[in-house]
Amino acid sequence: MKYSPSLAHRGRPREFDPDTALAAALRVFWRNGYEGASLSELTEAMGIGKPSLYACFGNKEALFRKALDLYEREKLAYMRSAMDAPSARGVAEKLLYGAVETYAGDDEQQGWLGSMGISASTPEADSIRADLAARRASSDLAIAERFEQARKDGDLNDGIDPACLAQCLMTQLQGLVVKARTGVPREELTKIVGTFLDMWPSR
Repeated sequence: MKYSPSLAHRGRPREFDPDTALAAALRVFWRNGYEGASLSELTEAMGIGKPSLYACFGNKEALFRKALDLYEREKLAYMRSAMDAPSARGVAEKLLYGAVETYAGDDEQQGWLGSMGISASTPEADSIRADLAARRASSDLAIAERFEQARKDGDLNDGIDPACLAQCLMTQLQGLVVKARTGVPREELTKIVGTFLDMWPSR
């Protein structure tokens, strides 16, 4: 068989673990945001060179989207499990306390990745903003639909607007994330959640 450099290259094992590298990129993006994370900082954290980054993950925008997918799978798993709560209040409880646990960690205060340093100063940032908005809208819709089902089941009063209640809940959740980012201790955030839940419009 004739020697082919391209075949030889394809046959070589990777010199790094893509999953480990992606997790490292996620930490950089989560800390600095999309535009605040430079390629040199990303490649250093990932332990690879720029050619390997482009070959494995694509450009910086594609890398961020993959990191965001990982973030949603791992860090936002509590949001998916919250939808299985037996009541609308239970959904709110799991979402809010889950946010406190996720964003008010003992070792590092971090915000929601989707809100970290995204601006529209570059075309790719515009594209990412649109993607993030679509993801957020999808989450809002899922919660609104869950609350609509709760109203049909008699768990919420007929006068409750499920979409508006979902927006109130997400506003509270985002407020917790901002407070956690600025260093508000977990104990205080937990009290805020408890007060909000005390006002929950149960039937």
